[in-house]
Amino acid sequence: HVQLMESGGGSVQFGESLTLSCENLVSLYCLAWFRQAPGLERERVAFIDTDLTTKYADSVKGRFTIKHGPTDNLMLEMNKLTPEDTAMYFCAADSTGGTPYGCNLDAWGQGTLVTVSS
Repeated sequence: HVQLMESGGGSVQFGESLTLSCENLVSLYCLAWFRQAPGLERERVAFIDTDLTTKYADSVKGRFTIKHGPTDNLMLEMNKLTPEDTAMYFCAADSTGGTPYGCNLDAWGQGTLVTVSS
């Protein structure tokens, strides 16, 4: 059983930056960051695919970067934050590590809260 663990959330001001971290990874790919704001559906914001390419939601493209960290962790660098980025952020992974044919994101963390004030 893979239990991911997020950290790095907090309260920031409009335009500031924050970096999230996710520990206990089992693979270098099939990794994602999702977020869920109150009353809204969970949204995938960034993804590392089986070929290690990265994909982003249009709402964060150019501001967020998903990357591997120095301690085999998964990071989400978030810049130019706005109140619309306020949400609980979750990392997700394929507990089997994924295959070249696709990912099944079945391992999740508990989430870390990001609050951006104007």
